[in-house]
This record gives sequence, structure tokens and C-alpha cells, in this order.
Amino acid sequence: MKYTIRKVTEGEEEVIINYIEMTPEIERMIRLLNGEQRKLIGWDEKTSVILEPQDILYIESVDGRTFAYMEKQVLKLDDTLNQLEQILNDINFFRCSKSMIINIDKVRTLRSMPSNRIDATMQNGEHIVISRTYASDFRKRLKGGRVS
Repeated sequence: MKYTIRKVTEGEEEVIINYIEMTPEIERMIRLLNGEQRKLIGWDEKTSVILEPQDILYIESVDGRTFAYMEKQVLKLDDTLNQLEQILNDINFFRCSKSMIINIDKVRTLRSMPSNRIDATMQNGEHIVISRTYASDFRKRLKGGRVS
């Protein structure tokens, strides 16, 4: 994607987006320009904590409960994994297995594995396996395509 940044000394500030196909990245830029930022509420024992989605490495469902994993903190979420997938899908989160959603922006490296799986190393060094069921859609998503 090509972009131009130019300082103007008079007139109104303006952002123009030219696109061939509406991609998740373009949709994210539009929401950012509109000031739309999602927040989640997590629980640390009995304290509620407001979460910025960009701080989450991944979200996992364990025994019917949902947890958000950050660099140094794990919080319980009230939403189900399916609800969170719908809320976060268009801001670079991706369903990578039956029980997990990862933040694509927090992936440091990828490595192909046998049986068409992918080993994603997160920024904190944790390894997340993207199951073969989701691997093809993940590759499409990384190339900027839409996944169904």
C-alpha cells in the first residue's frame, strides 16, 4: 500500500483513502479516523479492568470461561469466544483454533508445521498453534484478503 504524508500550512486537514477492494486494514483505518475504538472489560479477581484490544496477545476459552492474555496479565472476560470473534475480527484478531483467537499484530514469527498447521510465536515468546482448519484462512488474511 502506498501512502503520502504532506504538511499543509493553510486550509483544512484532509485524509483521502483510495482503494480497489475494501480490506480489513482499510476498514480499521476508517474506524480509527472516525474515532471508533473498541474497549473490553476484563476481571482480575474482583476488580474490573478496561482493556484496549491492541494490548491483548490472544484470547482463550478454557472450561467454558474466556481469558485475555496480555504481556504480564491474564484477565477473565464475560463474553464468549464467538462474541469476541465477531467484535474483534475486523481489528486484526483471528480465530486460530476452536478455543483461541490471536492478535495478528502481536505475532513475531511464523513457522510451517506438519499437517498444514502454523506455529505462531507471539511477542512475549509464547507459541500458538494455528490449526489446519484455520491455517488457509490465516494465510489469506496475512495477504490482505478477506476470509469468509
